[in-house]
Amino acid sequence: MALIEIDGLTKRFGHFTAVDNVSFAVERGEVLGFLGPNGAGKSTTMRMLSGFMTPSAGRARICGHDVQEAPIAARRSLGFLPEGAPTYPEMTVLGFLRFVAAVRGYHGGEAADRVAHALSLTTLDGVRLQPVETLSKGFKRRVGLASALLHDPPVLVLDEPTDGLDPNQKHEVRTLIARMAPQKAIIISTHILEEVDAVCTRAIVIARGRIVADATPKALAAMHPSGRLDDVFREITQKPATAEAA
Repeated sequence: MALIEIDGLTKRFGHFTAVDNVSFAVERGEVLGFLGPNGAGKSTTMRMLSGFMTPSAGRARICGHDVQEAPIAARRSLGFLPEGAPTYPEMTVLGFLRFVAAVRGYHGGEAADRVAHALSLTTLDGVRLQPVETLSKGFKRRVGLASALLHDPPVLVLDEPTDGLDPNQKHEVRTLIARMAPQKAIIISTHILEEVDAVCTRAIVIARGRIVADATPKALAAMHPSGRLDDVFREITQKPATAEAA
């Protein structure tokens, strides 16, 4: 059974359709790169999948739980890293993760163990006593990742997980994702093509709210004579809507 199922997801804002009848599934062991230019509908799709935005039409399921009809069960199986920094920036990193653990229902030794493990996974021990608001963008991103990983969910939805990280930090996060991948279904929403090459087993490209490609990174690169992902990405995302429909 697929751990992530998206069926006909659509989101309209007045007369504008941001996401248009998007469908796909992600199995355990897959790392899906969800690609598209700015405004393509990536983040809107991720918000609907995670239950933070209600779709105009269609369904999303996480581990068999409908995100709209069974939101608590779905979110127990989900680790979501949205755009932006974590909330409660006046908290220390340690205090914020303890708060996340309590919200997730962990207490005592189990909460402490999970917080310590999340800090270790994301290399945050050195800043654990600093207020989140004092951290760099890259460290804030890692705090968000730590909160998404704390309950060891089978499904991860990561929106721009390496945004703001330096090259060494990017390498660490990509290594972590690769290590976790066999036991999870992971979606990485990104515009960084090197990230797809580095960690993804599959790539979906979305443009103007519609899926325009779904293939392995190698197969996707082979769609252009140059064999370069950036050339393929540029070509298929800049086609006019009439060409896509044809």
